[in-house]
Amino acid sequence: MMSLKDKVAFITGSAQGIGKSIAETFAKAGANIVISDINLELAEQTAQEIQKLGVKVLAVKSNVADPADAEAGIAKAVETFGRIDILVNNAGITRDTLFVRMKKEDWDLVLSINLTGVFNMCKPVSALMMKQRSGKIINIASIVGEMGNFGQANYAASKAGVIGLTKTLARELAPRGVTVNAIAPGFIQTAMTDKIPAEVKQKMQDQIPLGKLGQPADVAAAALFLASGSADYITGQVINVNGGMLMNT
Repeated sequence: MMSLKDKVAFITGSAQGIGKSIAETFAKAGANIVISDINLELAEQTAQEIQKLGVKVLAVKSNVADPADAEAGIAKAVETFGRIDILVNNAGITRDTLFVRMKKEDWDLVLSINLTGVFNMCKPVSALMMKQRSGKIINIASIVGEMGNFGQANYAASKAGVIGLTKTLARELAPRGVTVNAIAPGFIQTAMTDKIPAEVKQKMQDQIPLGKLGQPADVAAAALFLASGSADYITGQVINVNGGMLMNT
């Protein structure tokens, strides 16, 4: 397994789902973990589980849409561990509906968390990493940010923005030894997709050449690679984890 021994990884939205899987995978590779989530009680439960893997874990309550809240969580992590080596921007929400029915507040809410939240985290963390002259930033985008999706104008726009931000930061931070990449998951089996009606889920699977939904562990494996020394010469890239549903040239 790729080693992250003694690295410090800050993962947003990591109390459950894909974020939790990333945290567990990083911990198994030896990283100390910051579980950041708006739900502190659930974050603390997850932290207790991950501590059993033999690493140090800190749980922080953080609303990434609030710059002051995001900075407070980062400051607590630095106070505890002294540094942040890896930032995974995973926190995100959906508010799906047809564009003609979409309320302005649902547009604003999704953009504030999914895109502005990445800005709010990257701003202070990139400054820390530039001083360290090392660091890895991994932004969780989405396949719909590359191809669009019916009823997800706000979500698709937010994730497309994350991809553009990733590529720009990769160019700006590279001279200081900091890499910035994105992962674009396809349809991943989570609590969110479990709520989808069976017939709709089957139609989703029919679009995937591998014939099945992905698992959170599939995304976590890609994140581990990007966080490891094996990806030191990779920056500004979008790694698709989608079972072949979208194949870029």
